[in-house]
Amino acid sequence: MTPRERVLCALSHQEPDRTPRDFWAEPASLARLSAHLRLRDEEAILERFRIDLRRLSAREPPDRDTGGGVYENRWGERYVLRSTPWGPVRDDLPGALSAATADADRFPWPSVDDVDHRPLRDQAHRWPAHALLYGFADVWQRPALVRGWEPFFADMVERPELVHSLCARFVAYYREDYAQAQEAAGGRIDLFLLISDLGSQRGPLISMTMFREFVAPHLRAMVDRIHELGARVLFHSCGDIAVFIDDLVAIGIDALDPIQPVGEGMAPEALRRRTAGRLCLHGGIDMQRVLTQGSPDEVRREVRRYLDTFRGGGYILSPAHLFQPDVPPANIVAMYDEADRQEGGGF
Repeated sequence: MTPRERVLCALSHQEPDRTPRDFWAEPASLARLSAHLRLRDEEAILERFRIDLRRLSAREPPDRDTGGGVYENRWGERYVLRSTPWGPVRDDLPGALSAATADADRFPWPSVDDVDHRPLRDQAHRWPAHALLYGFADVWQRPALVRGWEPFFADMVERPELVHSLCARFVAYYREDYAQAQEAAGGRIDLFLLISDLGSQRGPLISMTMFREFVAPHLRAMVDRIHELGARVLFHSCGDIAVFIDDLVAIGIDALDPIQPVGEGMAPEALRRRTAGRLCLHGGIDMQRVLTQGSPDEVRREVRRYLDTFRGGGYILSPAHLFQPDVPPANIVAMYDEADRQEGGGF
C-alpha cells in the first residue's frame, strides 16, 4: 500500500497492511530530535520513521510583537515565548478582547484574502503518495483565547449571543479558508483539522447542555463544509472527553485526536469497544508520563498495547499531543522503531 492508501484504509475502518503513522512536534522538540538523529530537517525525520501523512501549510501574515515580550496573532490571541534548553515554547495570555470594554464589532478581524494558498499546489505535488492534512480551524477554543477563558465562560451564561457571534466569525473564515485550500491543492487534501479542547484531566470543561448549545452547531458547520470538499475531519480535543464521543460521531467527525489517556473512558480498550466501526482514532501514546518520563522499554510496551488493541483498522499511531521538548529523543525513536518491529511493511 502507499501511505495514502494506508491512511484512507484506516479511516474507512478496514485493515491496512500496517498501522499508519503520524508525527507532530513542537519546534523545540523537533530541533532536539534532529540533533539526536543527525538528520537535516523534518522531512528526513518523517522518512526515517516512515510517516504516512504530510501537513500542508499556506503562507500567513506573521504574528505581531506588541512589546514586553508579548506577541499577538491576527486573531487577537496573545502569548509569550518561554525559554527551554531546546528552544522557545508558547504560553498563552488573555486575548485582545478580554478587557471589559472590548468591542468585538470594532476588532480588525482577519480576512482569508490575507492568506496565500498558492504554495499548497507545489506541496501537494511534492507528496503524491502520501495522505495530506491541512489546517488549524478552531471554532470554540480560539474564540475563548481571544476573549479570555473566564469572561468567555461567563458570556455563555450572561451573553450567549456574543459567544455565538464570536464562534460564527471563526466558522465563516475557516469554511472559506478550507475551500480555497482544497482548490489550490487540486482536491488532494484528505484530512482537514478541526480543533477545540473540550476536556480537562478530570472530565469535560463544560456540560453536555453547554456543548450542544455553544459548540456542536459550529463544529457541524465545519464538518459539513469539509465533507462537501470531499475530505475527512480530524477533530482534536485534549482531556477526558469520553462523554462527548457519541455526539461527535453524530456530528460527523471522522477521526478523533489525540485520545489523551486520562480516565478509564479514554483508555484504548474502552475506546475500541465504544468506537469500532464508527470513529477512527489518532494518537494515544501517553505524553504526560510514558514518553516524557518512561524508559524506551516502557514506550515500546505502550506502542504494542495500542497496536494490539486496534488490530483491524480504525487507528493511526501518533503521540497523545505534539511531541514536547522534554520528551527524550530516544523515546521517540523507540515509539516508531517498535511499530516497525511489530508490523514491518511500509512504502
